[in-house]
Amino acid sequence: MEYSREIELKGHIIDSGIMTKVFDAIMEMGGNFEITVFEIGKKKQDESFARLLVSAGDETLLNEILSVLHRLGARPPVVEDIALAEAEANRVVPKGFYSTTNHPTMVKYGGEWLHVEAIEMDCLIVVIPAEKRAICTPMSKLQKGDQVVMGDTGVRVEPPERPREVSTFEFMHGTVSSERPSETVISQIAQEMKSLKARGGKIGIVGGPAIIHTRAAPALAEIIRGGYVDVLFAGNALATHDIEYNLFGTSLGMNLDTGTLARGGHKNHIYAISEVIRAGSIRNAVEQGVIQKGIMYECIKNDVPFVLAGSIRDDGPLPDVITDVMVAQDRMREYLKDLDMVIMIGTLLHSVAVGNCLPSYVKTICVDINPASVTKLMDRGTMQAIGVVSDAGTFLPMLAKYLQE
Repeated sequence: MEYSREIELKGHIIDSGIMTKVFDAIMEMGGNFEITVFEIGKKKQDESFARLLVSAGDETLLNEILSVLHRLGARPPVVEDIALAEAEANRVVPKGFYSTTNHPTMVKYGGEWLHVEAIEMDCLIVVIPAEKRAICTPMSKLQKGDQVVMGDTGVRVEPPERPREVSTFEFMHGTVSSERPSETVISQIAQEMKSLKARGGKIGIVGGPAIIHTRAAPALAEIIRGGYVDVLFAGNALATHDIEYNLFGTSLGMNLDTGTLARGGHKNHIYAISEVIRAGSIRNAVEQGVIQKGIMYECIKNDVPFVLAGSIRDDGPLPDVITDVMVAQDRMREYLKDLDMVIMIGTLLHSVAVGNCLPSYVKTICVDINPASVTKLMDRGTMQAIGVVSDAGTFLPMLAKYLQE
């Protein structure tokens, strides 16, 4: 006996590769399909429509297949209202809750489609009936009595489609290659940044200490001074070594200008942290003239906010570092919701953390010398990312050069 269910797909489902992904998912999971309706758009701006009968040997497997297809934008011909369940306690999720993707999502409630606010992956959807609002809610923010969306019924996901007018930048999304010409890609990223800022868009930088170690800090400082950065996400290390370099000319005790070890230089980052603690904050250290240049200096001077998230590896840390990671996560979300582009440079773990909070429509560039780091970001759900295999010391100075042109 086979169990079957109809699904529909609508949009630019052919050239965006969605139909292929649907077929692959059904076959890889051991199901079958029959195409009952297939209307192909005749021009590139025309949408296509398909109706499929999906079947499997048992009902559990069929539901598993349909859950995967749902995340690719498939929906039943007749959409019912969502089912809701009440959270029994703070941070206790109801069994069978709907887990979000990072794609734009809508839910049908009371016969109306509600846009899900602040979408990100691996969260719940909480509905506020009195306000007719649906809010993407991290598990850490779930409160007792919250009305939580259950299952896929009444939920519509809209995965990103290939744009009708495709720039080279957009065409590369979701790819990584060490053989792609870096200078050409960096030039295209610079042009995209210029266009975005001209439209009033916002850009965030996620930076690791490799930016300092590779002597790319002056280039990033120049980019911030030029108005191309609206928020900086980093940890204690980037800020500490940036300040160390500008106080002592070293990073991790290495003279960056000569490539030689400084005598007693291994203590310089501790001295740098101590000087900022003495001043009270990075802003105070800048205003008192302790810090006179660098990335953090330009952030203060140009009113660019920064979120420094702590880790168990930190020395000090600097007084501006948020040591409660959940508080840091909330602070990051405050700025991420307004961003149109995020550039991640030389920091895998921080990049994955930020990527997990990003909607799929945010342009995302991940720069790392190790191709595996870029691939890991995509494997963890940030499929919209462009991978640039490059050293931070090469990428940032070249980016600064093209932004000036």
